[in-house]
Amino acid sequence: MIDRINESVDYLKSKGFGEPEVGIILGTGLGKLIDDVEVEQEASYNHIPYFPTATVEFHRGKLIFGTLQGKKVVVMQGRFHLYEGYSLFDVTFPVRVMKRLGINKLLVSNASGAINLDFKESELMLIDDHINLQGGSPLAFHGVEKLGERFVDMSEPYDSAMNQLFEEAAKKLNIRLHKGVYASVLGPQLETRAEYKYLKLIGADAVGMSTVPEVIVANHLGIPVSAISVITDQGDPENLEKVDIQKILDNAEKAEPNMIKLFKEILQNI
Repeated sequence: MIDRINESVDYLKSKGFGEPEVGIILGTGLGKLIDDVEVEQEASYNHIPYFPTATVEFHRGKLIFGTLQGKKVVVMQGRFHLYEGYSLFDVTFPVRVMKRLGINKLLVSNASGAINLDFKESELMLIDDHINLQGGSPLAFHGVEKLGERFVDMSEPYDSAMNQLFEEAAKKLNIRLHKGVYASVLGPQLETRAEYKYLKLIGADAVGMSTVPEVIVANHLGIPVSAISVITDQGDPENLEKVDIQKILDNAEKAEPNMIKLFKEILQNI
């Protein structure tokens, strides 16, 4: 496992990847942040040893190194999901590689459906806490203690100082930023009416199919992490509409400029 991580890192360094300060994971329909990065090097996932390959058609598959707002960053343009058939170790392997490259902060974005119906389409939610409903842990494997403490504290999975910076940035930029609990499910099917009701009962404000594994591993590695959800649809069990993937992507695209503004603003202050 450690050898695999080292081999990936050695490959990236041989391709000119330097030492990034911040790692960024871009979710569904949220790839345009790359346009603001002064790209120095990039590598396709399928060329990096032991990296999975993104199979979702609206996820790119590149790891990018460059400068954004004066910070050296490494950006995942496209992420991996359990529903693609990957293991939790596969899904979180890039976080371990980014840590070995040098990141000391991690920013994450995702697309999610609103459980809290006060959250409207194309608005943003700062994740304050999460509920893991994916049926497993990325830390549940033999030898995990060689990479960090096995029993990781999760009383504050999302860094309070960075979250505060996000809230201050939203006020400064006049961007509506909700704060709430993100439930991560396996997917790829969307939720039934009964499941939406259940998610509301257990305290979720939004639901998606990613993020939590990466956040758990970031905590395992001691990397402060913050995450933003773009609300792409509403899970109203009383008025549930059939899923329209194109509408979800359109709503993500509509929200993307505000997400980019927030990420750029916070990078100036971390």
